[in-house]
Amino acid sequence: MPVSDDEWRDKLSPEQFAVCRCGGTEPAFTGKYWDTKTAGTYRCAGCGTALFDSDTKYDSGSGWPSFWAPANGHCINEHTDTSMGMVRTEITCAKCESHVGHVFPNGPQPTGLRYCTNSASLDLRERGDG
Repeated sequence: MPVSDDEWRDKLSPEQFAVCRCGGTEPAFTGKYWDTKTAGTYRCAGCGTALFDSDTKYDSGSGWPSFWAPANGHCINEHTDTSMGMVRTEITCAKCESHVGHVFPNGPQPTGLRYCTNSASLDLRERGDG
């Protein structure tokens, strides 16, 4: 059953709603996870789906949390994004369709990809937190 905008607003903070449901982007170097080194699983702020593991997080220098691979091959969907006068690949949660960020072909090996995400789209569950 689809979730209404009012239900999303009740569940998410105003910043999370703007990013997750409206495709917004938080300013670089401002999100709570851009420089986090804590081990754990980064989950979708909207539905709790595991999206990224801290083992694939790296410092891209971009000011946003960056990963070289998603948690698995089924948790992220990709869509062409032609906003902002450029062509990019948007990434969304495969379960609830929340906007997570974009993926670029300039990441480290072994994938060569940079999943550039918004902290507002993520919820870090530290290892050992169940």
